[in-house]
Amino acid sequence: MTALSRRRLLGGALAATSLGHPFLHLHAQSWSDRDPFTLGVASGCPRPDGVVLWTRLAPDALNGGGMGDQAVEVRWELAHDERFARIARRGTVLASADEAHSVHVEVQGLQPARSYWYRFLAGAARSPVGRTRTAPAAGDGHTPVRFAFASCQQYEQGYYAAYRDMAAQPLDLVVHLGEYIDESAWGLHRVRRHTGGVPTRLGEFRDRYALYKSDPDLQAAHAACPWLVSWDDHEVANDYTDDVSPVSPDAAQFLAIRAAAYQAWYEHMPVPASMRPRGPMLTLYERYRFGDTLDLLLLDGRQYRSHHACLNANGRGSAPDCPERSAPERSFFGARQEAWLARQLAQPPARWTVLAQPTLMAQADRQPGPEQAFWMDGWDGYPAARERLLDALAADPRRNAVVISGDVHTFYAAELQRARDARPVATEFVGGSITSQGPDAGRVATILAENPQVRYGRAERRGYGLATLGARCSVDFRAVDDPADPASGVTRLARFAVEPGAPGVRQESG
Repeated sequence: MTALSRRRLLGGALAATSLGHPFLHLHAQSWSDRDPFTLGVASGCPRPDGVVLWTRLAPDALNGGGMGDQAVEVRWELAHDERFARIARRGTVLASADEAHSVHVEVQGLQPARSYWYRFLAGAARSPVGRTRTAPAAGDGHTPVRFAFASCQQYEQGYYAAYRDMAAQPLDLVVHLGEYIDESAWGLHRVRRHTGGVPTRLGEFRDRYALYKSDPDLQAAHAACPWLVSWDDHEVANDYTDDVSPVSPDAAQFLAIRAAAYQAWYEHMPVPASMRPRGPMLTLYERYRFGDTLDLLLLDGRQYRSHHACLNANGRGSAPDCPERSAPERSFFGARQEAWLARQLAQPPARWTVLAQPTLMAQADRQPGPEQAFWMDGWDGYPAARERLLDALAADPRRNAVVISGDVHTFYAAELQRARDARPVATEFVGGSITSQGPDAGRVATILAENPQVRYGRAERRGYGLATLGARCSVDFRAVDDPADPASGVTRLARFAVEPGAPGVRQESG
């Protein structure tokens, strides 16, 4: 892949900060004397023959958008080259106030494993240029797939140097595992501030997304390649499960908040119209195939899960074991998504199967000594569901399963084992957090000491994971030197390899 030309004249509010981004090209245009493309562009959901293109018109992004109530015609172009000399597809859509003047264009009829460039035009204004890429076609077993995986980007706790580094990588896609926004202000040493309080209404969630998406490094990473996006709890409320939140125990009240949050999530993500929410419901789990190299199963670990076990109504965190925790009917993904996942895993596998889901799957006893305590908001609160999933992964010996996870603000590498068998059936990598503060070193040391299946853990660094899948699976943990420095360097923290037919954690030097 080649970088976009830097020779173009950059303009607009972010031009001064975008010079280091080969994919963030802002143009000196206006929409009623203001740039409507302040939130950049994005693409997502790559297929062999198509992608989804996204933007949102928002000249006053942090104050409702500034577009008024009128629908606006938006033109779009997709080209074979960054100069748009060879147009592959073009069209026109209406951006309406009902969806915050967001645009979701589903482009089809493209060639597999091919890079394309795209842009939007509204009135006299022209958007930044983005680059996207289609997936390899079925039968292609030679094209490796390289992707980044990221999560937990609390805006106040650091700058997005990790995304600047990500935008410079030659990637086929980015997988975001949740906590794209944070609904609350928390943590030590905050370097910037949220605008507004905790969002509970649609307009407030829209403004929170606009704040995060105004960051030029995040915009650059979106413009560099297509994304697949899931979510965790902080897109709505901390530690929520299905229709209950510890801070909003009234289900009807909470579902109204969830409906607003899901609507704003849809409006700001490069996803198809089939993901448009229906009130507080939005189906995002899906399978994405990349030739014969990769099956990527994007999963929803919040919307359908059983309520917390072993905690009182307002409880959070770790707790001793109780009979409810191991009840067989308890589900992390919900019955319907579990059944869908079982059907996907029953199909002939690609060389690698990646499960993209929100939080640490490996068992992690958090109590020193012979007694046990488990984090009930994670997979340890749902051991029967975890056992069913690991059984399904182990059922086909050809399946090379890798789980990528977020949520816990820590870099982990772990071996996933069934309760009755110490042999690993899959390998798990947790890619730290983009900015969100991690647990103290003592907590991570306890997890490593009490849980030999967790082979690696680092919580004091921020960053992301970088995976290359081909004849083998290689995973790098990349860490920011200083999250308080927007120009921080980013270096490799650790490298791991997984060989076909040999699940487990093998750290490599160099």
